[in-house]
Amino acid sequence: MSVMMAKMTGSPSVTPLSPPSPSPPSPSSLPLRAIPGGYGWPVVGPIIDRLNYFWFQGPPTFFKKRMEKYKSTVFRTNVPPTFPWFLGVNPNVIAVLDVKSFSHLFDMEIVEKANVLVGDFMPSVKYTGDFRVCAYLDTSEAKHTQIKNFSLDILKRSSTIWVPSLISSLDSMWDKIDADVANSGSASSFLPMQQFLFRFLTRCIVGADPSTSPEIASSGHIMLDKWLGIQILPTVNIGILQPLEELFLHSFSYPFWLVKGDYNKLVQFVEKEGKEVIQRAQTEFNLTEQEAIHNLLFILGFNAFGGFTIFFLALLSAIGDQKSTGLHEKLRDEVRQKSGSNSNTLSFESVKDMELVQSFVYETLRLNPPVPSQFARARKDFKLTSHDAVYEIKKGELLCGYQPLVMKDAKVFEESPETFLYDRFTREKGGTELLNYLYWSNGPQTGSATAANKQCAAKEIVPLTAALFVAYLFQRYDDITISSGSITAVEKSK
Repeated sequence: MSVMMAKMTGSPSVTPLSPPSPSPPSPSSLPLRAIPGGYGWPVVGPIIDRLNYFWFQGPPTFFKKRMEKYKSTVFRTNVPPTFPWFLGVNPNVIAVLDVKSFSHLFDMEIVEKANVLVGDFMPSVKYTGDFRVCAYLDTSEAKHTQIKNFSLDILKRSSTIWVPSLISSLDSMWDKIDADVANSGSASSFLPMQQFLFRFLTRCIVGADPSTSPEIASSGHIMLDKWLGIQILPTVNIGILQPLEELFLHSFSYPFWLVKGDYNKLVQFVEKEGKEVIQRAQTEFNLTEQEAIHNLLFILGFNAFGGFTIFFLALLSAIGDQKSTGLHEKLRDEVRQKSGSNSNTLSFESVKDMELVQSFVYETLRLNPPVPSQFARARKDFKLTSHDAVYEIKKGELLCGYQPLVMKDAKVFEESPETFLYDRFTREKGGTELLNYLYWSNGPQTGSATAANKQCAAKEIVPLTAALFVAYLFQRYDDITISSGSITAVEKSK
């Protein structure tokens, strides 16, 4: 989800706040400390850490136990993938798990991002037409500037159709869910969600209507799921029966030919139906036709479709979990007070006035970032500062931040950092200052996405789209019951 646009026509202008220091001591007053932890014996150490990461502990516990062991939010460890069939991958990282140390990952003067989207492991470029797409490029590469600006332009031009396309696709999604609940007593949100997102995002990003191809319309979302999932399997904790997961999902990379047929169908669809966008990429951004097609597919499939799927399912889960807190009534009242009960009144401008809706969206991003891990490689030797100490980082060392822990930093998110507080980001609680430390977008929410950085170009449009999603829900329904990913009851607005 890291390739959409920060400055869209109709999206909000954000004035960056002056970040308050989350820690009183200045770097010069903090002690210089050797980085604790280690990598263990060759082969053995990485295997032990891999088994703990995926099997015995899981990522959250893996990092938390080491924080407690070393009494530090900065330490050396290994992260998968590793032995036996990843001999060219170095699993050694320096974990940075507080807000202050984590922020170094986004300073492009001291770190670089070439080929470290998911760590030292990089999926084969065969998955992207034999191109290194924008997500794998560093800001120092000329091609990064071309593709990032192309990505920003795509979303700027889609601003006129973004909201109406979203609303019409939501109508179809919730009509289906209503029918399933009426017929069966419950409805899974996953499949309707993916179908909705594929239709909506394909129209807005590629400029194409999936219905022009019956096969793409019915199966395009499944094709993207397979293409995306198979690339990153070695890095993802699935949670199926062990040791099967370790033996068959985390021990080797799967070959591209398993999804080649489906990917080529998507390429042909984009080439045929996205001609206007592709032509603009060639004439205005000096990309080749093939560069444009494969970057478009990565933007659509990996960043947008994959990211929004995770994020919107997390929103629905949070709405279900928070029902007993009175959140539903508060959201419904705010939405209808600001925009009435007709979805035609929803817009970027209207949801900007919905403070509680936006706070709820930000809190969901804080605790459920769509991309949990961030990586960056030291561009040069530098001193990294945490809340408590200063550490020397050497050129070439790989830094790893695990956001679900970073975003619970008690020195920044002082009020119940482990707890979901839907009004945390409201003005009444002073939460707007916390946007300086909300890093879901490969940078702070108060930052600006440009070709000179790796910040998600959609750091404005993603939360606004989520706010529209929530507002639509509470315009359409007086009440909704969600449990374990299923909608079990809906009460339509009268």
